[in-house]
Amino acid sequence: MAARVEIYTRDFCGYCTRAKNLLASKGIAFSEIRAGDDAEKRREMIQRSQGTTYPQIFINGRHVGGSDDIHDLDRAGQLDKLLAEPAAA
Repeated sequence: MAARVEIYTRDFCGYCTRAKNLLASKGIAFSEIRAGDDAEKRREMIQRSQGTTYPQIFINGRHVGGSDDIHDLDRAGQLDKLLAEPAAA
C-alpha cells in the first residue's frame, strides 16, 4: 500500500500545478482538496498546516509544506522514502 497524499489547492495556482505534476510524474495518486473558493476547507488547511499559501501538502497525515518544499525533498532524495511509507489503516 502506498502513502496517502493530500494536497490543498486553489484554481490558477502555478505552484499547485507544479506540485501535482511532480506527484503525477512519480505515479502517486493523491487527494486534491480544492480550498481556494471554500472558506471551510481553507480554515481546515490553515488549522492543519499553519500555512496560508497554496498548495499545502500532507503525506500520511504529516505536513511536508508547499510546492518548493516537496521539490526540495525530492532533490534531497527524501520524497521517495516518504511516498513509499504505507498509509496507516
